Amino acid sequence: MTETINCPFCDPLERVIKSNHTAQVLLSDPRKVPGHILVMPKRHVLAPWDLTQQELQDIFELIFFVEKKIIGKLGDGCDIRQNYRPFMKQNALKIDHVHFHVIPRSYQDYIYSVAEKYETDLFAELDDLERDEVTKLLAD
Repeated sequence: MTETINCPFCDPLERVIKSNHTAQVLLSDPRKVPGHILVMPKRHVLAPWDLTQQELQDIFELIFFVEKKIIGKLGDGCDIRQNYRPFMKQNALKIDHVHFHVIPRSYQDYIYSVAEKYETDLFAELDDLERDEVTKLLAD
């Protein structure tokens, strides 16, 4: 029996604004700011480490293309994000298809004014124990 995938990114129809061999660009809907763009593989992939080398190359080719086009026009820089949250169910804001967000940013922009200016208390100094534990975890 074949499982049906309910994924809006697997059949985006007219939403694709640019593509290459294995990846595509869509405007995020909903979006955080004007020009909020999503870059993803055309193939349905759940986890980022399951992307092929070709998909990674094609995705980042499109990310860099988008960044060069929007910097200076929609923002003075960009945030690039990829979220992997298998503990959350798919909904209007969380799609189970690997994608990267390209978000135009400027100094004290909308995202800063509604969220990031309140996040300064989230940051903590890196201590020796944490550095040693994480370094050990990531050691080959």
